Amino acid sequence: MEANQKAMNNDLLTGKNISIRAMEPGDVDLLYEWENDTSIWQVSNTLTPFSKFQLKEFVLNAPQDIFSTRQLRLMIDLIHKNQPKETIGAIDFFEYDPFHLRAGIGILIRRSYREKGYAGEALKILIRYAFETLRLHQLFCNISPDNEPSIRLFTKAGFVQCGNKKEWNNTGETWNDEWMFQFIHKKS
Repeated sequence: MEANQKAMNNDLLTGKNISIRAMEPGDVDLLYEWENDTSIWQVSNTLTPFSKFQLKEFVLNAPQDIFSTRQLRLMIDLIHKNQPKETIGAIDFFEYDPFHLRAGIGILIRRSYREKGYAGEALKILIRYAFETLRLHQLFCNISPDNEPSIRLFTKAGFVQCGNKKEWNNTGETWNDEWMFQFIHKKS
């Protein structure tokens, strides 16, 4: 039975072109690159750079238990025929709430792999995982109104805008709104 469960979980986290997996120590260099990319700090609410030591400690000590940490980072691998998988992004659950059965989702795809459908495929896999395995009732995400690619990605996946947080994010020069989108699972 354990082998069947493992096969089912692998199928659940694998799509046509990508698979989603837990973080590994080999991901530290890539996480270092992404976490220190100041062009995305506003999206991730980052204010200070991360050292490789901090990220290595995070990967080695981060429990993959969403129930205790209320968050979970998973890596997105591109599946190549007859070649090793290539990590092209990360997808996160945050603010997981086991009572209200909801969680936020954030996604990052390497620049050279954007606009190729991989983010949509990863999001579809994570939505299925959220509803079938974690038994969540709803997912949400927060997007800046000027982030048109993310708005398209999430609305295409079935998320609906449900709110506007006025002057929510400080850019240092001005205040920007943030839109909230949600996907409520309709059980059949």
